[in-house]
Amino acid sequence: MIGYLKAKKILEKTRINIGLQNVSFIDSLNRISAENIYSKVNYPAGNNTAFDGYAINSKDTIFLNKKKSKLFKIIKTIAAGDNPKIRNVKKFQTVEVMTGAIIPKPFDTVIPIEQAQFCPNSKMKKYILINKKIGKNNHIRFKGSDFKKKELIIPKGELIQASHILALKSLGVKKVKVMSKPNILFFSTGNEISEKNKIKDWQVRNSNSYYIKSLSNNFLFNFIDGGILRDQDQNLFHKMLKKSLNSKADIVITSGAVSAGKFDFVPSVIKKFKLSSFFKGVSIRPGKPILFAKFKNKQKCFFGLPGNPISSAACFRFFVYPYLSNILNIKAEKSFRAILKKDFKKKKNFTRFLKAKLSSTKNGTLEVEILTGQESFKIKSFIKSNVWAILKSGKSLFKKGQLIECFSPIFSNKNIFK
Repeated sequence: MIGYLKAKKILEKTRINIGLQNVSFIDSLNRISAENIYSKVNYPAGNNTAFDGYAINSKDTIFLNKKKSKLFKIIKTIAAGDNPKIRNVKKFQTVEVMTGAIIPKPFDTVIPIEQAQFCPNSKMKKYILINKKIGKNNHIRFKGSDFKKKELIIPKGELIQASHILALKSLGVKKVKVMSKPNILFFSTGNEISEKNKIKDWQVRNSNSYYIKSLSNNFLFNFIDGGILRDQDQNLFHKMLKKSLNSKADIVITSGAVSAGKFDFVPSVIKKFKLSSFFKGVSIRPGKPILFAKFKNKQKCFFGLPGNPISSAACFRFFVYPYLSNILNIKAEKSFRAILKKDFKKKKNFTRFLKAKLSSTKNGTLEVEILTGQESFKIKSFIKSNVWAILKSGKSLFKKGQLIECFSPIFSNKNIFK
């Protein structure tokens, strides 16, 4: 059995290549950018007005004041989307502009409509009266002031979100290169596992499969249901695993049958294959019997998760999820720290993944409560939790007031301060 940190290092060094895809920008939502994505254009494309108003040439107002005013003739109205070109603009002329309209030369500043004085009156708008010097560049949104051509929009390794879709369309990016989605082939194991809703007392509903499948709805992977392997299906598993090495599956995962029981056949089957990397058993709780293997000369790997639901969820969160992030070139996830609300004692040589509740005090201090019901079969505390608290190996007693490491659940939308 190895330590958690050593297991993490093995996973980091044992990457598989999953390839890239060119997709339409609209299909890139919740995908990982495979390269830096740059703007094709300046945005805004030209100088335009931030308000409805009147564009003038500021030079025409240099000598104007209350004693020396001037009427500026309104020669045209330009709305957003109109061709702004005007020929033969004369001195002391102005154009009415609507928000977003391009400001044509020689005009270089805008008087908001609320500040304009009309002549002969507000119903007969033929001129505006200006009796002061007007500064240059008022109320103008400048060409390229948001994005300049060739400016970075999305860095490599970024999750593309709806805000990015808005930017990509605005900036004329039609195609983007993204990481391919890893294909996960998932098997449940055990005679007790059932797909039925009405079950006997000795049966268990196949929840682990549906939990992990639900995670695939976000972005990280495609889920392939391999079905349920029964206790006597050792040869069938070997056959299906061999077949998967020549399939589209990138990662094979089993839930259950990885411990040391009579029908825990997964480790013995895995060892029949040529492997370039392997570990079984990590000094963690829950999830101690977790197994990992990389198939030699194949861009394929295997995870054997424990069968208990929380053990399976914890191992997916802290082994499979970081592995997926690594092969997708996502920036390494960072934990955060919170103050422990009550003392907690554990075995010294084990890293504990604990279902916990994060909250905030009135002064903004983050506190974390380790929930009761930490057993690996107990689901109620998993529902109540909004973070995972990690207590590292090498220490047994963690005292109230101590800062401890926390991680959010995968794709959580929970209000952690509720």
